[in-house]
Amino acid sequence: MTKFSFHLESTYAELPEVFFSKLSPTPVNQPEMVIFNQSLADQVGLNLGKLSIEERTKFLCGNQLPHGTEPFAQAYAGHQFSNFTILGDGRAIVMGEHLTPSGQRIDLQLKGSGRTPYSRGGDGRAALGPMLREYIISEAMHALGIPTTRSLAVVSTGEKVFRETELSGAVLTRIAGSHIRVGTFEFASLQQDKRITEALLDYMIDRHFPEIKGKENKVLAVIEAVIDQQAALITHWMRVGFIHGVMNTDNMALSGETIDYGPCAFMDTFAPDTVFSSIDHRGRYAYANQPYIAQWNIARLAESLLPLIDGKREEVIATVEDLLNSFEQVYKSKWLTMMGSKLGLTEVSIKDEKLITDLLDWMHNNSADFTNTFRDLCKKLPGGELYESETFQNWFARWQNRLKKEKQELETSYVLMRSLNPAVIPRNHKVEEALQAGEKGDFEPLYALLHAIEKPYQDGEHLLPYQSPPRPEEKVLQTFCGT
Repeated sequence: MTKFSFHLESTYAELPEVFFSKLSPTPVNQPEMVIFNQSLADQVGLNLGKLSIEERTKFLCGNQLPHGTEPFAQAYAGHQFSNFTILGDGRAIVMGEHLTPSGQRIDLQLKGSGRTPYSRGGDGRAALGPMLREYIISEAMHALGIPTTRSLAVVSTGEKVFRETELSGAVLTRIAGSHIRVGTFEFASLQQDKRITEALLDYMIDRHFPEIKGKENKVLAVIEAVIDQQAALITHWMRVGFIHGVMNTDNMALSGETIDYGPCAFMDTFAPDTVFSSIDHRGRYAYANQPYIAQWNIARLAESLLPLIDGKREEVIATVEDLLNSFEQVYKSKWLTMMGSKLGLTEVSIKDEKLITDLLDWMHNNSADFTNTFRDLCKKLPGGELYESETFQNWFARWQNRLKKEKQELETSYVLMRSLNPAVIPRNHKVEEALQAGEKGDFEPLYALLHAIEKPYQDGEHLLPYQSPPRPEEKVLQTFCGT
């Protein structure tokens, strides 16, 4: 029998039973390891060294679990493109929770692990391409310093899944601070039992906001903390040109991590209205709309928590609305500081906003590449025809004069810029290239891409093939959820 050197707990299953269904993953026929994240396993203290490759593969596809493990699928709801729907883990199962060496509790979840009570007619399986996409993008986000769920492994199943075409099946192991979502609270409120919502709230506070335990009004304190948490996360996304693509309330994790890498992509040419998702026909989740959607999602969380706040309903609603309206200023402050830092400024004020927006306007008007423009500015004197225009030269002179007013030395400003403006991102056309090769059994492009984005703030000759924007024939204009 396989000897596991760790134990998986299930504290989430101590909540009211309405929140989950206990069941085991559906076994797969011919599992084969495609990629395993050894550094992540070491970081979180998952000692799999005593397992053979075959045993490790069985574990990471759900065929064999540690003794005493009680896997479960979670129930939740969500506003999808503003339409409310009852949802749940239709193709995912949480194997359990693991305590890291630092004492953090993390979920181990299998995606593509078979049907659950929430599958709504689906097969509960996942295709190889979308699972590799999540592995690539989530690990890129981690390397970029952005809070995110992580990918521990992708295992091919030896089975086929049927979407529009026949595709190879796979299971991804996701690691997350938790899988509690705004949609989990929306689901709780549907039960019309304050005790159920309060049980979930107390559990989330224990797990993610322990500093709130002693607060007089824990609901308002949670909303305030989530506003700050999500404003910080979206600011990170905007910093690197990341477009999530499907910011439904069931995809806003209250662990503060980026979750669900479906139709996501990184922007090449700077355009605030950029959309990649094939199902986002009206641009609801466009790059520039992301902070507004985050605020909208938090409002749905607040609605779910209203019954837990004592007082006259009109006064309670007014208080919560005032708190929700603070999101704009919280985000604006974080965004301004972030954009100033991208330009080497450490003492950013509202006076710097025009300098920032003038650069963005120039980038938009000249179809400049978002990532490369900011990285070029790290070189002190960017070269190339694009930067020879009078408009840019005038802006550049203003920027240099502003840098001279900083208390720090000029080189310190450039060091700051190089730490925040990546030299490389997982550009969509290179991701698609790796996925298409992987679906044919060739994983070398995948491994090469992962190596390139491993240290995104460091320059190197090996990055050159990954830094150029796509040629017209290489552009990927649409991405898909992969469900």
